Amino acid sequence: MPYELNDRLVVGVASSAMFDLTESDHVFRSQGEEGYRRYQENNKDVPLDPGMAFSFVRRLLSLNDLSTDSEGPLVEVVLLSRNDPDTGLRVMKSIQHHDLGITRAIFQQGQSPYAYISALSISLFLSSNESDVLEAIAEGFPAGYVMDSKKIDDPNDDTLRIAFDFDGVLADDLSETVMQEGDLEKFHTHETANVMQPHGGGPLKNFLVRISKIQLAEEDRKKTDSNYKNRLRVSIVTARNAPSHERAINTLKSWGVMANDAFFLGGVEKRLVLDVLQPHIFFDDQSRHLATASEVAPSVHIPFGITNEPQQ
Repeated sequence: MPYELNDRLVVGVASSAMFDLTESDHVFRSQGEEGYRRYQENNKDVPLDPGMAFSFVRRLLSLNDLSTDSEGPLVEVVLLSRNDPDTGLRVMKSIQHHDLGITRAIFQQGQSPYAYISALSISLFLSSNESDVLEAIAEGFPAGYVMDSKKIDDPNDDTLRIAFDFDGVLADDLSETVMQEGDLEKFHTHETANVMQPHGGGPLKNFLVRISKIQLAEEDRKKTDSNYKNRLRVSIVTARNAPSHERAINTLKSWGVMANDAFFLGGVEKRLVLDVLQPHIFFDDQSRHLATASEVAPSVHIPFGITNEPQQ
């Protein structure tokens, strides 16, 4: 029987997001492909340092201890790399060095392998190559650009905190379009009139739905282990406020998902909340929010929707 990915949470991650490739990139730019090949061959046994998405991926994989032997892992992470198999060997050795449960990889020399997202049932693709992410989003894939941000990785803390903006990330951008074309009063009127109409899904809706299955697995564990404490925490951090907050809550309910926290900030700077929340990853579609959010949390830009369309 083939190994099925359809019912698991599958995350695709580029080596540029997983590891610090600053030095490798410098060698490639200054010495060309041949120099880069020699450098990686000479350093294949030198582990790469963690990158921006490392903490998120490591903690996500740790939740596989909730799996039963019969069902297999809840989470799969697949390496998607522009390297060829030879130069990618150092990345695979680094994965082994850091004891990460990643065994599957796609290497495509000089090409982005995002075209395989659907084939592998990937609900989130993370990369530090912005052009790859833009192309993936344009093709309708759930992709995020991992920005240069503050890292959060306390080794004494085994929780995983994930924070999402709402419009243009979890939900589509139809309401955001109303906001951009009108004013705040018009936006609230529109959301109140449609309060019982769920939003359409945005790029990361399916990722959140898969995450919610892990939340349910934690609740099941607590039924058999009274000492178990939840490790996964999901937060919504949005510029919405009352009365438009109600439609967002109703939408999440209609999807069968639950957020542990919701921050309806109504224009208050998100950085202030994120600095306290300390998420291991934060997703937002607006660069202006991420410019300050990245100072306090690992930040991912979802370049989707009206706020990312070229200005006329």
